[in-house]
Amino acid sequence: MKLLKVAAGVLNQTPLAWDHNRQNIIQAIDAARQQGVSLLVLPELCISGYNCDDMFFAQNTIDQSIASLLDIVTHTADMVVSVGLPLRHNNRIYNTACLIANKRIMGFAVKQYLPQNGIHYEPRWFQPWLAFVRDEIKLGSPAHGGDFMYPFGDVVFDLSGVRIGFEICEDAWIANRPGRTLFERGIDVILNPSASHFSFNKSVTRERLVVDASRSFGVSYIYTNLLGNEAGRAIYDGDAMVASNGALLVSGPRLSYEDFLIVPAVVDVELTRLNQVQNRGNLALAYANLRVTERFDWPEVAPVKPYEPTLESWERGGYIREEEFARAVALGLFDYLRKSRSLGYVLSLSGGADSSAIAATVFLMIRMAAENIGIDGVKAKLHYIKAIQACETAEEMVGKLLTTMYQGTQNSSDDTFNSAKELAESIGATFLNIDINGLVETYRGLIEGQLGRKLSWETDDIALQNIQARVRAPSIWMIANINNALLLSTSNRSEASVGYATMDGDTAGSISPITGIDKHFLRGWLRWLENVGLNIASTPSPETAIRLAGLHRVNSLQPTAELRPLANKQTDEDDLMPFDVLNAIEQLAIRDKQPPLEVLKAIQPRYEQYSPEKLVLWVERFFRLWSRNQWKRERYAPSFHLDDYSLDPRTWMRFPILSGGFDKEIGEMQVWAASKANGNAGIARKAHGGRGKIGF
Repeated sequence: MKLLKVAAGVLNQTPLAWDHNRQNIIQAIDAARQQGVSLLVLPELCISGYNCDDMFFAQNTIDQSIASLLDIVTHTADMVVSVGLPLRHNNRIYNTACLIANKRIMGFAVKQYLPQNGIHYEPRWFQPWLAFVRDEIKLGSPAHGGDFMYPFGDVVFDLSGVRIGFEICEDAWIANRPGRTLFERGIDVILNPSASHFSFNKSVTRERLVVDASRSFGVSYIYTNLLGNEAGRAIYDGDAMVASNGALLVSGPRLSYEDFLIVPAVVDVELTRLNQVQNRGNLALAYANLRVTERFDWPEVAPVKPYEPTLESWERGGYIREEEFARAVALGLFDYLRKSRSLGYVLSLSGGADSSAIAATVFLMIRMAAENIGIDGVKAKLHYIKAIQACETAEEMVGKLLTTMYQGTQNSSDDTFNSAKELAESIGATFLNIDINGLVETYRGLIEGQLGRKLSWETDDIALQNIQARVRAPSIWMIANINNALLLSTSNRSEASVGYATMDGDTAGSISPITGIDKHFLRGWLRWLENVGLNIASTPSPETAIRLAGLHRVNSLQPTAELRPLANKQTDEDDLMPFDVLNAIEQLAIRDKQPPLEVLKAIQPRYEQYSPEKLVLWVERFFRLWSRNQWKRERYAPSFHLDDYSLDPRTWMRFPILSGGFDKEIGEMQVWAASKANGNAGIARKAHGGRGKIGF
């Protein structure tokens, strides 16, 4: 029996925040040492921050990373520690993990596979490393004794007989993962430092990757991840786990408000070796030229009681997607607030689903932070906000950190006013109320005077709707400026996909928290938060859940922009289509890249309650509105990445601002649908010749 106490270290870092990142790493090392950990793994690129973007090209980013590394090295007495940083080698930039043992750099493992799908853009900055290639890199400084040469590349580290190898994040997600060749070298422990962004239910996939690797490669596997809103868009859940021989030994809490977390476990190296000997025969190969050998005195570790990893209470309640959404957005908002050093949030609260959901997440941001790190911990994290330092409850803090304002016109109803007012009061937010109808009429009169005619709903519908939305922007921006606060934009992903939003109106804001989620889910989430609620107790019960009774009014309303006269009874779904249908079309068209005809074929069996003519109309409407509104998506405020895809052109879905608008494809769909009704689809498709409706 040879026991090692190992740990995955989770960090909440900020790109290019050199002092903060370095101190966070050092504190995590000290905390691990106090727990008797001898091998600590810290996340990918944790020294520089993962999302430095084009600043990876800057030599200063590399120099500062090396300077931080050399300082961190001095804090690793009697420990083995892995930290991530970018390095420039032979005029290429590499994503590396440095292994340090007892204040000595052992070398640098280099990432072999770089993600370039969706939110990931690593090949823009980094070069992938080739398997079975080892080189050397020179680095150091006069203050640290000059320059030294270190192993660099595909390296296995042998510390007094314990063999350690790396899979860096994406390396573990591809079919021919480096773990296969590490197994051939008789590895004992695989370290996986990651920067794996949050999306719904992704932790289940990560666990499967970790546990399966530990089983199939006969190793102990240590996985760690970043935590929090690192750079503005991506949220990291701090998932961390240790597995050995196909058994999960420990997993850490996710979506925490801590600066760092240490997730320790005891692994048995001899037991994994026995697994390899018994089940793999003599397949292990030497690869002597790829091994770095060094003496390290592993401390004696006493056996421990077997650990039975369990899900956190909130992950066992049957509403994992709703819980994850609430916790991820709340944590994202909290980090965005403190890292931007803003004094709070401002929200134009209309009483509708979107703005109500955002108000609820800001409330949850404070409640959950207080539950996690305590009221004093929240005050310490937001120490620069003097207004909250005397607060004794989370609700008091909400009043200082969230200012809402209802801005009504003659087209606004009592229902939405009461919905906004009651929600704001129920969560403790500051509530303001102004009537902007006079401003709207002033603009209308000025333009009518210049045009020499009256504006009417029959001839100027869009202009008369949009001026109301745009008039709301200056006053809410003014409140944000006065409060030195961030303005929250209120558009959701469904609206973004079809441009159902007023630029410089409801899209105005510094950050758009819900543009990564569809309206259909959002409405269900609001009902869940009112009736079921967020689980905060170790033993879930209705009495301990955070529920918002103040949502009962908005949950009884049909979503509406309230921009046309009340007699018109305007609703969003009448203007567009049912939101569940819109979401299904969006997923097929944008996530799955299907043309209109294939989208129509896919949704017909799902929505048999609607006529074929309606479905054709809605599919056509989606594609035409999608194509003509890319310019709006280019101008949206930064949004959180929450799902397995998004519409953000900066991080996921790039689309031309000017395009053919799917004219030919829409025409083919229309002809196919008409011919299906006539029972002669094949002839109709052939006769169509690719011509369809032109224009929007």
